[in-house]
Amino acid sequence: MKPLPHTYDVRLAGGPEGYATVSVEGAPDLRSAPPLDFDGPGDAWSPEHLLLAAVETCFLFTLRGVARASRVEFAALELSSTGTVDRQADGVRFTEIVLRPRLVLRPGTDPERAIRVLEKSGKTCLVSASLSTPIRLEPEVVRA
Repeated sequence: MKPLPHTYDVRLAGGPEGYATVSVEGAPDLRSAPPLDFDGPGDAWSPEHLLLAAVETCFLFTLRGVARASRVEFAALELSSTGTVDRQADGVRFTEIVLRPRLVLRPGTDPERAIRVLEKSGKTCLVSASLSTPIRLEPEVVRA
């Protein structure tokens, strides 16, 4: 890892209507629009979906490091998430994110230890730790 602090630059181009384009140097552009629930077209990455995708990918990348350090070998991770948006006293916001990791273990790996690795990954993921929204983990561990 490079020494901290790190900085990240993202660009957005858009107008008074329609889609926006989100870009970062060296990666494909993403087309973004509001989700159907906010009267968007429903055929592009929404800010809500991008937030969940950021939490999910951060979880996986954190899991890789925690599992390696804990000597927990896994074959695959399948991860789904649900984010709930609701009205609160201070406005509309995410009120909960539920992560449902399904971790496929390699033979000989202790399932209880794997659960602890999943829990630690959820708590130490940079993106999740930066959010005020509660994140609930519903883990499943299976043998390959």
